[in-house]
Amino acid sequence: MREVVDGVFELSLGFVNVHLVVTDDGVVLIDTGLPRRSARIEKALHGIDRQLGEVRTILLTHHHFDHTGNVADLRTRSGARVFAHAADAPVITGAIRPPAPRKLVARVASKMMHAEPTKIDQLITVDESEPLPGFTALHTPGHTRGHVAYMLDRAGGVLFAGDAAAGSKGEVTSAPRAAAADLAELDRSVIKLASHEFDHAVFGHGPAVSGRAVDRFRKYAETLQGA
Repeated sequence: MREVVDGVFELSLGFVNVHLVVTDDGVVLIDTGLPRRSARIEKALHGIDRQLGEVRTILLTHHHFDHTGNVADLRTRSGARVFAHAADAPVITGAIRPPAPRKLVARVASKMMHAEPTKIDQLITVDESEPLPGFTALHTPGHTRGHVAYMLDRAGGVLFAGDAAAGSKGEVTSAPRAAAADLAELDRSVIKLASHEFDHAVFGHGPAVSGRAVDRFRKYAETLQGA
C-alpha cells in the first residue's frame, strides 16, 4: 500500500485498486476490490493504525464484482454507510442480475466471480452532489450506467476515476473497454472529467498519476471521439 497524498492510500488487490481516505470523521473506502479480500483491507487499515470500525463510509464507483466484492461483509462488520448511484443500485442490491458484458473474456470472468448483494444506504441521484464533506460525486456513465467518479478537495484535488480511465507508467489511458456498457458514453465521460481541475488521479486499474494529473487526463481525452 502506498500513500498518494496526505491521508489518501492506494491498496492493490491483484489487478484492482481500493482506496482509503482518512478524514476527521473516520475512514472512507472507495470501492472494495475482488471478493474474499476483506482480510487484506483490514490488514491495510491496521498498517495505518486504523481499525475496521473506523470505516464510516464506502463510496462505490460502479456495480462490477471487482469493485463491490467485499462491500456486504465490510458494511456488516464496520457499520459503514454505503453510497452508490441509483442506476447501478439494483445490481448491487441483487434486485437484478448484472448485464452480460459484450466481450467473451469479460463474460467468463463475470460468471466465475460474484459479489454478495448488499443494502445501499444512500443513493446518488444528482450529478456533482456532495455525498460527504470534501467529496463531489461526478456521474460518469459508460463503463456502467451508474458509474460515479469522486473528487476530493485535498492537495490540489484528487480524482477517484474508478473505471472511467486507467493509469499506466505515469500516463492516463483506457480502462478495460471490454467490460464497458457504452463506449461512446464512456468517452464523453472522460472528456467531462478532463474539464475539471485536479493534481492527482487514482484509478480502479493501474497506478496513480500525480502532479497536474489533469494535463495527462486531457491528453488522453484528446484521443477520443467527440473531443
